[in-house]
Amino acid sequence: MGKVKRIALFGAGGLGRSMAKTLSHKTEMKLVALCDKNGFAFNADGIDLDAFEALAPGETVAHIPTIGQESSDSMGDLLARRDEIDGIFLALPNLPNDFIPGVVARIAASGFQGVVVDALKRTSAMEMVMALHEDFRRAGAVYIAGAGCTPGMLTAATVIAAQSFVEVDDVTINFGVGIANWETYRATIREDIAHLEGFTVEKVAAMSDVEIEAELEKRNGILELVDMEHADDIMLELAGVVGRDKVHVGGIVDTRNARKPVSTSVKISGTTVDGLRSTHTFTLGDETTMAANVNGPVLGYMKTGFWLKEMGVSGVFTSADLLPRFPR
Repeated sequence: MGKVKRIALFGAGGLGRSMAKTLSHKTEMKLVALCDKNGFAFNADGIDLDAFEALAPGETVAHIPTIGQESSDSMGDLLARRDEIDGIFLALPNLPNDFIPGVVARIAASGFQGVVVDALKRTSAMEMVMALHEDFRRAGAVYIAGAGCTPGMLTAATVIAAQSFVEVDDVTINFGVGIANWETYRATIREDIAHLEGFTVEKVAAMSDVEIEAELEKRNGILELVDMEHADDIMLELAGVVGRDKVHVGGIVDTRNARKPVSTSVKISGTTVDGLRSTHTFTLGDETTMAANVNGPVLGYMKTGFWLKEMGVSGVFTSADLLPRFPR
């Protein structure tokens, strides 16, 4: 990859903090920028992990000593330094549903010419992002959408596994997430609640933390999610693997215990060239956390994005179009 790539995190909640820790293990990439709704931090030499982790949960990155600044437009302030940033990970909540697509459009219009990666989940939001392909081509930038775990790692595994069949009949993704305290991943939990019967993205976005806690208390901290609107479907359809109506995503999230309530897996069923039906199953180890299974693929896909740029390729892609490379 040549020089060490300079990475910015848009979003500094639970996922952003976990990504900072993951980046601290990499030699080909370094964290140089962070932002949240109240401020940003920038250090061209790299942001010290201890300084970031020393912030109390919910405390703004503007309070990181010497490099933090308060701002009413922190993303704009970092995009103004776009020439000092190679890659951006959007560790942001997609509430309301057009929030991340709006951020993506802003990045495309800013003149940023690097690589952007997200862990976007909703099909309708993904469709908005895909519509920005020509904007990124004109900008000379690469955007890779749905590059976490699901969509992401499991979507890519499905594309590979599908090659055994002449026709894919069904793709079923079932995930398990365990976290010790829901407040660590507030945005993620809110997005999950929005998938429950009786809830919408707009309704959840308007709920207070107290109301979220009350809803979790009613459910003993367990969220059971069935037939979610999940972007694996459109990604696999666009990749030619299977129609979106044959992709089913659900899972169980335990917001009170770190241990996964069920294993995370994808099952790909299809018909072989010999006319036989068979199923491939890919199961993730229970010891790998939700954050590990999101952040690792995100950086892998970001490295693939840098490779695409070196090849003169730009535009919007999904994790079903590409394989992640492994950043050392």
